[in-house]
Amino acid sequence: MHSNLFDAQHAAKSESQGSLIDEWIQEIHRGKYFQLFVPKSLGGLGLSLPEALQVERDLARLDGSLGWTVTLCSGALWFVGFLEDSLRREVFPDPKVCFAGSGFVGGKADLHQGKYRINGSWTYASGALHASHFTANCEIWEGGRPLLDEDGKALVKAFLLKREEVEILDGWNYMGMIATGSHAFEVKDLTVPQNRCFQIDPAHTTLPDMVFQYPFLQLAEATLAANILGISQHLNELIESSFWRRNEYRSFSNEQITYAEEKFRNSQAVLEELEVGFNQAVGESWRMLEQVGEINVESLQTVSKCSRELVQGCRESVFGVYPLAGLDAAKMETELNRVWRDFATVSQHALVIFPYLHQ
Repeated sequence: MHSNLFDAQHAAKSESQGSLIDEWIQEIHRGKYFQLFVPKSLGGLGLSLPEALQVERDLARLDGSLGWTVTLCSGALWFVGFLEDSLRREVFPDPKVCFAGSGFVGGKADLHQGKYRINGSWTYASGALHASHFTANCEIWEGGRPLLDEDGKALVKAFLLKREEVEILDGWNYMGMIATGSHAFEVKDLTVPQNRCFQIDPAHTTLPDMVFQYPFLQLAEATLAANILGISQHLNELIESSFWRRNEYRSFSNEQITYAEEKFRNSQAVLEELEVGFNQAVGESWRMLEQVGEINVESLQTVSKCSRELVQGCRESVFGVYPLAGLDAAKMETELNRVWRDFATVSQHALVIFPYLHQ
C-alpha cells in the first residue's frame, strides 16, 4: 500500500490528466484494492468492514482521489454478493474487474418478453474511466406500466451494465477530487437479460460471506467517513508543515506560536477522539453480526451517528487550522491546495452533510 508510487508528484499527475495514472491502476489491481469485499473464493481480499475501513483511510491519507476511487469502486463491487450465480460467473474471477456506479435513480427498466429495456442517465460514477462494469438504479416497469413496492412507491432495482453498453459523459467539473473521474453515464434503448437485475438487501444476498449481511446504508456512511478522515489528517499535516516553514522567514511571535500550537493540538485531539468512537461503533456492530447473526437497531444508529460526527469533526478540525496555512493554501500548484480542494469537495457528499437525525 505504501508504494513509492503513491506520492505527491504522481497525485499531481493524476489530477492533471483527470484520472488515476496507469501506474496507480496497475498497483491497485496488484493489491486487489478494488476487491476489498470480494470473497477470496472469487479472487478478492475478502476483508471485514473494520479491515477495509483501515485500508481506505490509509489510501485517502496518501491521496484523496486515490482513496475515494478505491472506496467507491470497492463499494460497488460489494454488490457481487447480490448478483445471480450465472451473472457472477460471467464477471469473476477477473483480476482487473472494477465496478463504478451511482446511487442516483436515473433510469427506467421496462420488462418485456423476458428482457429489460433500459433508458437513463446517472451522475457521479467515481472510477468511471477505469470501470469494466457499471451499476445503475432504475425504476421497474412492465409492459409499459410502472410497478410499485409495498409502500406504493416506484419499485427500484439495480442493474449491472457492461462498459461497452454505456456512454460516459464528461460531467465531473468540480474543483476537487478531479482524478476520481466521477463522470456521468447513460444508456439508450439497451436490452439486457433478467439476470442483470439485482436487489441490494441482506434478504437477497446470494453469497454466504458475512460482509453482505451488513446494511448498505451504514457501510456507505462508514466508508465515506473513513475517507474524509484520511484526507483531513493529510491536510492537517500539510497545514502544520506550512506554518512552521513560514515561521522560518516570518519569525512569528511567541504568542502567535503558542496560539498555533494549541490549535494544532486541539485539532489532532478532536480527530483522535472521534476516530476512537467511530472504530468502536463499527467494531461493535461487526462483532454483533459475527456472534448473533444480525445487528440491532441501536448499534446501527450508533454507527450512523459516529460516522456523521466524525465527518463534522473533520470539518471543524480543518477549518480551525486552515488560516494558519496562509496564502500557501491558495496557490493552485501546491499539494496543500490540491488536498484542500479535495477535502472541500468530498465533505459535501449528500450522505454526510447533515448530522445524525434520529427518525
